[in-house]
Amino acid sequence: MITMNDIIREGHPTLRQVAEEVPLPASDEDKKTLKEMIEFVINSQNPELAAKYQLRAGIGIAAPQINVLKRMIAIHVTDEKDHLHSYALFNPKIVSHSVEKSFLDSGEGCLSVDRVVEGIVPRYARITVKATTLEGEEVKLRLKGMLSIVFQHEIDHLNGIMFYDHIDKEDPYRQPDNAVAIEL
Repeated sequence: MITMNDIIREGHPTLRQVAEEVPLPASDEDKKTLKEMIEFVINSQNPELAAKYQLRAGIGIAAPQINVLKRMIAIHVTDEKDHLHSYALFNPKIVSHSVEKSFLDSGEGCLSVDRVVEGIVPRYARITVKATTLEGEEVKLRLKGMLSIVFQHEIDHLNGIMFYDHIDKEDPYRQPDNAVAIEL
């Protein structure tokens, strides 16, 4: 079981490296890692388990955050319409995106960042992602709103990018042109 002790924090060199593609079909070891990642995200949202194991609540995690340089992400989040989305994916890739931008009005956080980083994190409002599920099925996901932002955050981790890299250093609260604020 993954706990907060397994999650590396900002400053660790792995977080700035580009993760490698997972050879498919995925090995039993890679499947086990990805299953543990989705279990962590689900457990972190369960108040009893989170308290018992001292887990910080998260809605997504990328393999580099547990010091595994492979292209794997796990996301478990409820969208603005109260629909639950749960994904454990190998080799997710953004294949198209909108011109329009969006951002979380409350800002973004990260399990690998133990401090509050204020500012607007501009993201694409809509993205299309191709990936492979734990079961080996290829999927194409059209995402918008909160889900689009979470996927972009996790895919950034696979490319050595931290969410605060997107914040305007001169004016952290500058809203991007043609952008929609997403309220949590």
